[in-house]
Amino acid sequence: MNRKKLFLDDLRTVEMVYDISKIDEFDVVRTYDDFVKYITENGLPEFISFDNDLGLDENGQVAFDGYAAAKWLVYESGLDLKNLKFYVHSANPVASEQIRGLLNNYIKFLNEKKLSNN
Repeated sequence: MNRKKLFLDDLRTVEMVYDISKIDEFDVVRTYDDFVKYITENGLPEFISFDNDLGLDENGQVAFDGYAAAKWLVYESGLDLKNLKFYVHSANPVASEQIRGLLNNYIKFLNEKKLSNN
């Protein structure tokens, strides 16, 4: 596991969400594509902070969002998420709950599956 922390947000800076003494621990990505590329190239970070609403893409269309990033982790990445730590800092309450629910339920499933295999 990559020991870094990853911050997904199109506008906010890390210090807008976290204590300023922690900002150098984060790598920042601004788009869904950069999120996927970062994890593909660097592995799963020890912690991910999610925004949901990531603005518009280069064509002026609504971009893939933080929920899409979470779904990519669960359904496409092929990574072991059992020990993933995350926080959702999005101001969108519905999407925040979707991200939390998806990741918490999947991590719970993986850990229960691990216990039943022992």
